[in-house]
Amino acid sequence: MKIIKPNKLKKGNTIGILAISGRIKDFENIEKAKSFFEEEGYKVVISETCKSSHRYMAGLNDDECINELHKFFSDKNIDVILCARGGYGTLRLIDKIDWELIKNNPKIFAGYSDITTLLNLIYKKTGLITFHSAMPNGDFSKVIDDYTKAAFFNTLEGKTICYHAYNSSIFKEGEAVGKLWGGNLSTLCALCGTNFIPNEDLILFLEDLNEPVYKIDKMLTQLFNIAKLRKSVRGIAIGEFKDIEDKNQLDEVILELANKLNIPICDGFKITHNKIKDTLPIGIKVYFNANAGIIKILEEYCK
Repeated sequence: MKIIKPNKLKKGNTIGILAISGRIKDFENIEKAKSFFEEEGYKVVISETCKSSHRYMAGLNDDECINELHKFFSDKNIDVILCARGGYGTLRLIDKIDWELIKNNPKIFAGYSDITTLLNLIYKKTGLITFHSAMPNGDFSKVIDDYTKAAFFNTLEGKTICYHAYNSSIFKEGEAVGKLWGGNLSTLCALCGTNFIPNEDLILFLEDLNEPVYKIDKMLTQLFNIAKLRKSVRGIAIGEFKDIEDKNQLDEVILELANKLNIPICDGFKITHNKIKDTLPIGIKVYFNANAGIIKILEEYCK
């Protein structure tokens, strides 16, 4: 697959805030995020779906979300697409997306949580590097954490070289090289049954929130029952499973997985629903060292 690298974020660029997942309950959050980016020196466009909703999802319906997604990619004046929030909704869109339109109009596309669906499918279907990043509704509408802010801008400006784990537990020692890939565990599991796994060696990163240990166990088992994934994953970088009720049980589950797969695994990365988070490019070649708790980017991911 030919890799497509988006243009780096630059001062003066236009950031499009796009709601295609959960509904925006408080539009004031989007306005606050808009003010933040404008104060940082960027122009901002807000999708119509930030102002409309159906049930628990953004937009009047799925078609409006698809139309806004296509419009934002087609619009030459929009340089970056930043998803407004997670929630639920992107899985409903995947059979309607014009992948060729995205491939022919490459630009930074970023978000996390439910947006994991599109981050990984866009990379799989088009080769475009996407970004697991902070989002307007939950991050940039508040006083943004300094670490999160620096990680966001440094990565989208093409400056990030390495990610470090903190207070890391090593479940299996070792080193590996592969394409950085992953995101929210429950969202990845929702893609099972679709053609979503790249034909490449992978360094998988995972995070989630509000999930009991038995469900995390079930989801990991579901993913790694897929022979292609077992064959492709060369190492696993664990972020945070936020609000876990029994960390010791979770560690047991991950240790069992490490011994079963016999690949390097460690935790402690700032990949999380928490306020302090890294921004990571999906689809780029990295070196992973579980002993040292590092992910090192091996090639440029923006141009």
